[in-house]
Amino acid sequence: MNPVFVNVLRGDAIESVHCGALAVLDADGAVVASLGDIDRPIFPRSAVKVLQALPLVASGAADRLGLSDEELAIACASHNGEALHAQTAAAMLAKAGLEVAALECGTHWPYLDTASRALAAQGQQPSALNNNCSGKHAGFLCLACALHDGRGGIDLQQYARGYVAPDHPVMREVAAALQASTGFDLSRAPRGTDGCSIPTYAIPLRNLALAFARVGTGIGLSDSHAAAAKRLRGAVAKAPFMVAGTDRFDTQVMEALGERVFCKVGAEGVFCAALPGRGLGVAIKIDDGNNARAAEVAMAAVIEALVPLDDAQASLMRSLSEVDLRNWNGILVGQLMASEALRALAAPTA
Repeated sequence: MNPVFVNVLRGDAIESVHCGALAVLDADGAVVASLGDIDRPIFPRSAVKVLQALPLVASGAADRLGLSDEELAIACASHNGEALHAQTAAAMLAKAGLEVAALECGTHWPYLDTASRALAAQGQQPSALNNNCSGKHAGFLCLACALHDGRGGIDLQQYARGYVAPDHPVMREVAAALQASTGFDLSRAPRGTDGCSIPTYAIPLRNLALAFARVGTGIGLSDSHAAAAKRLRGAVAKAPFMVAGTDRFDTQVMEALGERVFCKVGAEGVFCAALPGRGLGVAIKIDDGNNARAAEVAMAAVIEALVPLDDAQASLMRSLSEVDLRNWNGILVGQLMASEALRALAAPTA
């Protein structure tokens, strides 16, 4: 059984616990720290969006279409579906010469309640642009532009159709980047379908942490992927709002820490991060799939231990690794707290 990462306190007593596994690797593949089973393949879900975006830059599509930092950042995002997010994804599609109907990510209401209320108040329904993955999918369609070049007898819209399928040229490029960065043979990986309809592959935490160490350093990546990773990290540091949005962990942390941390949450309790200054990659999986109550707390504790912080930054990270729980009357009833085992693991490597 994997160890406890997060304790849920009611008063001073432990009411619930969240267990998980964690890998911290350098770009040469050395394990700097680990807890739990880091070799069991897990579905990383949206935590690997920066890896999936590597071909967007490496292919030349980003330069050809003149994608901005905001547009590159949202290609790595699981955003709130706020107005600026939807507008940015729409701008990417316009640069590619495609309409919103080309998106194959599906439609849902914005994650942020105020954004959903604003749409409803205007008598509007959400579109695929409000899907948290619309930026990633707009990036896939921009990649389709580059792959389509020189193909006579078929227009871009027809070529891009079905881009979410595993055998489409877009997904083949994305899978190749994922395999190259993680060093894991995807042909032997369990494959499923992600919430946004693209393939998702089960990969061990060891390999995911390696990939993020490579993203942070460029070591072990091809020249084109190393340059793409650096550019994407820089874009996210300049436009962290695009990666998540209002009141979201990833945006808060990267607004405060800039290029020292690239972090990305995924569904079902997965969290990955690149720590370029330390040359490290981090991959976390919470066994019960909890994000806000567990994966975020665990990642905050790891960042506290591994990244040099000033007083204000340390205060922010501690507020994310020790979260007050209040009832509807605002009364403090308990806390979410990173476990002693998690803090002890990371501290000696700081």
